[in-house]
Amino acid sequence: MINRYTLAAMAAGIVALAGCSQPQDAGATGNPKSDTASAKDPQSDAEKFGYAIGVDLGNSLKPIAGEVDLQSLQQGLEETMAGKPPRMDDAAREAIKNAVARQMQEKQMAERTANAEAAKTKGAEFLKKNAGKDGVKSTESGLQYEVLTAAKDGKSPSAEDKVTVHYRGTLLDGTEFDSSYGRGQPVTFQLNRVIAGWTEGVQLMKTGEKFKFYIPSELAYGERGAGGKIGPNETLIFEVELLEIEAAEKADK
Repeated sequence: MINRYTLAAMAAGIVALAGCSQPQDAGATGNPKSDTASAKDPQSDAEKFGYAIGVDLGNSLKPIAGEVDLQSLQQGLEETMAGKPPRMDDAAREAIKNAVARQMQEKQMAERTANAEAAKTKGAEFLKKNAGKDGVKSTESGLQYEVLTAAKDGKSPSAEDKVTVHYRGTLLDGTEFDSSYGRGQPVTFQLNRVIAGWTEGVQLMKTGEKFKFYIPSELAYGERGAGGKIGPNETLIFEVELLEIEAAEKADK
C-alpha cells in the first residue's frame, strides 16, 4: 500500500509550494499580463522555461483552486519582480497561508468523515443482502465467504503458519486495488500478520481451494483505510487461492 501525508501536511505543503514557486514563475514568464503571450505557443527557451514552470505551478494549485485569486497571484508576481515592497508583511503572508491550510484541513476532514459514514452504511447494506445469497456463509465475526473451488483433501493452516496464496482484492463497486494475479507472482506471509478477515478466513481453507471473502471494514482496515485506494470503513472483497502451507514449526527452523 502507498503511504500518504496527513491532510494538514498536504495542505500546508501545497500552500508552501505555491509561495515558493511565485518568484521563479514571475522571473521566467517576464510579462505575465500579456494576453497575446499567454495565448501563443512558447517559442524561445525563456518562454518554454516559463511555460513549463507555469504548468507545474498550476498543477500544484489545482487542489486549492477555489482558494486562490489568480489576479492577486499575478499582481504579487509582477510587483515582486519589479522590486516593489510587498503589500503584506511576512507575518501577514504566513498568517493567511496558515489560515487557508487550516480551512483545507477542516474541509478534507469533513469530507473524509462523510465518506466514511457513507461507506459504512453501504457496506452494511451490501453484507445484509449478500448473506441471503445461495452459497454464501457467515461467521460469528461477520465475515462472509463462499467456496469457488473445493478440495476433498488438503490441510488447513493455523494462524501461526505461513501461507502462499494468489489473490485479487476489489471494492464493492468492482474497483481492483490489489492483485497477485496481476503481478504474476503469489505471495507468502504469516497468517496472523495480516488483516483479521484474512487471518480468520484463510484458516477455513484447504490447500488447493479457492474462496471468495466478503470482509466488513472492522475486519479489514477500519476507519483508517489503506493508502489511496481503500477509504475509511470500506467493505472489501477478496478472491483467494490457497497454494501452500508452511507449518510454524518448520518456518521457525
